[in-house]
Amino acid sequence: MKLDLTVLAIPAYVGAMAAEYAWQRKHPVEPGTRAGDYEFKDTMASLTMGLGSLVAPLVLKRLQDPVTPGRGKYAKVLMGTALAAGVATTAIDLIRRHRAGGLPDPGTVDWDPRDLGAAVDSDRGAASADASLPPVLQRVGAGAAVAAVASTVVTVSSLWGAETTGRALFRRSPLDLGSGAAATAVAIMGWDFIYYWNHRLDHEVRWLWAMHVVHHSSERYNLSTALRQPVAESLVLYVPYSLMALAGVRPELLEKARALNLIYQFFVHTEAVKSIGWLERYLNTPSHHRVHHGSNSEYLDRNHGSILILWDKLFGTFEKEDARVVYGLTKNINSYNPATIATHEWGALFADVARSTSWRDRASFLVRGPGWAHDRRLEQLAAGVADRLPAASAGATAA
Repeated sequence: MKLDLTVLAIPAYVGAMAAEYAWQRKHPVEPGTRAGDYEFKDTMASLTMGLGSLVAPLVLKRLQDPVTPGRGKYAKVLMGTALAAGVATTAIDLIRRHRAGGLPDPGTVDWDPRDLGAAVDSDRGAASADASLPPVLQRVGAGAAVAAVASTVVTVSSLWGAETTGRALFRRSPLDLGSGAAATAVAIMGWDFIYYWNHRLDHEVRWLWAMHVVHHSSERYNLSTALRQPVAESLVLYVPYSLMALAGVRPELLEKARALNLIYQFFVHTEAVKSIGWLERYLNTPSHHRVHHGSNSEYLDRNHGSILILWDKLFGTFEKEDARVVYGLTKNINSYNPATIATHEWGALFADVARSTSWRDRASFLVRGPGWAHDRRLEQLAAGVADRLPAASAGATAA
């Protein structure tokens, strides 16, 4: 069994963090004025999340394999749960809209059932209808909506992961680029290009952001921040890197490209390096990546590249470091608890799903951006909908 290069690089990570800490001690500033300085609780939270990111995939695989469609013996149970919960949610939606006057009496008008997915009445109408629903029915509707969305997420992500492995796609390809320098270059460049789009989607799709927000949750920025990694990547959908396998890139080269990509990213999480000169024009650097971690309005959702910054310049998401970077989320979670760090946005997402009164909103809270979710939640509050269920967590907006 071959060890992951990212695991073999752990001594280098530790040595680099020690060197960065030594540099900070040699160049002291007033306490609290440099966000790159190590702080014990924050560092321990990052290291714990890093360790969790190594263990979680093994645990989640054992949990997801039995419910993977076409492979797991409990897959039909999970899909049945999704269907039953979806039917229950829709039924309660119909009752709610009927009480709000949104549905006509049978046989009175020509009604198109395709309109059901739209908001027939205003949110105020839905709020008043919910007020007249029995509390138990409100709770059942909220729970059923969460169950429907959660079980669908697990089903779809499990199937996607199983069907898009590098080895599975390589077996289907008539091509083989070999293992030479050219094939290695294709793997590294291809991985970097796909990574840009996946990383960009992390910030533009709420479902992916719920997983990725972990990495942005620290208000400090040093090499330990690089290790604050998500633990639920197997629960999201990405553009598969294994697409390169269809072009003849061998799975072992994909693994090397992944490792090199991650190792490179580790070293851009520092304030100790201000600039690397002319290479700033082409590479993702500490300066460029500091921007990416900024919660300043001008820095939001910028500089998604990994090794190359060219993709950001080409696709319009580049921003040069100018103003002092304020790290963290637009609303910070103020917690060093790894469980809170890992789950707070998932909780916020499902709270939004639970309080929604239409499938349009539920789907939008899942696949539209964190910014949209924030604005929609304010609309619900104004309409008196959002105050009927627990509020979303503080970290629900984008960073």
